[in-house]
Amino acid sequence: MRSKKLLILYMVLLVVVLLTMAQLLLLRRQANTDGPRDFPEIRQEGVLRIAMEYSPTDYFIVGDSVLGFQYELCQAISSLAGIEIQTRLETSLATCFDLLSDRQVDVIAQNIPVTTDNKEEFLFTDPIVLNQQVLIQRKADKEKEDGLIRNQLDLAGKTLYIPKDSPAKLRLRNLEREIGDTIYIVEDEIYSAEQLIIMVAKGDIDYAVCDQHIAAYMEKQLPEIDDQTKISFTQFQSWAVRKESVALLDSLNHWLGQVKESGLYDRIFNRYYK
Repeated sequence: MRSKKLLILYMVLLVVVLLTMAQLLLLRRQANTDGPRDFPEIRQEGVLRIAMEYSPTDYFIVGDSVLGFQYELCQAISSLAGIEIQTRLETSLATCFDLLSDRQVDVIAQNIPVTTDNKEEFLFTDPIVLNQQVLIQRKADKEKEDGLIRNQLDLAGKTLYIPKDSPAKLRLRNLEREIGDTIYIVEDEIYSAEQLIIMVAKGDIDYAVCDQHIAAYMEKQLPEIDDQTKISFTQFQSWAVRKESVALLDSLNHWLGQVKESGLYDRIFNRYYK
């Protein structure tokens, strides 16, 4: 009988502890998401929360080292600002925008095309890179270009793969209207742009669309791919912050300007994209 009473007591205590933990978690989440969060609040907390993509160009791990274009750029800003960087890795840009809107992160550190639509909802830093969308296809022959698509009109009826929520989707839909024919777009929910490029090289799929910088990086490792067919014009790509984060935007632009003026930006850029 005594053991049964003890068991009931332990269960009651466990429920109380779990409820307390849940309440604390809820309060913490509310503290993070309620009210404005601009640079003064970030400075007071001492942490800048950044969302970025785990990829062979933005953020990746080699042995005991963390590397990547976005990662190194963020670390440079951390040193200038004297503020800790807290990184959250995501695979979907749409998820990153949701996290930004919910104030769970302060910045999306990705090469995001600045369009009229997304400027209505978010603020964007000065350009991080100039970029454009390119078609990834296998080289037909080392000696000639027979079979390679060079004219955008020849994309009619073709199936093109892009990562889920890729900014390339909007451009491809516009391209459909421009050529007056159907382009079949497959949004892959699992694989990143880099992984889709590998699938093209292996012959698993025929075509993919991605950023020119990512394509140039991957072509060094996969010489059998071709990335010379442009899908879009050159476009500015930037980091994103919330509309309310005007002070943070000014600070980021100031730090990015310092990184560029010092020559550090060029060294980081060339390490991954040249």
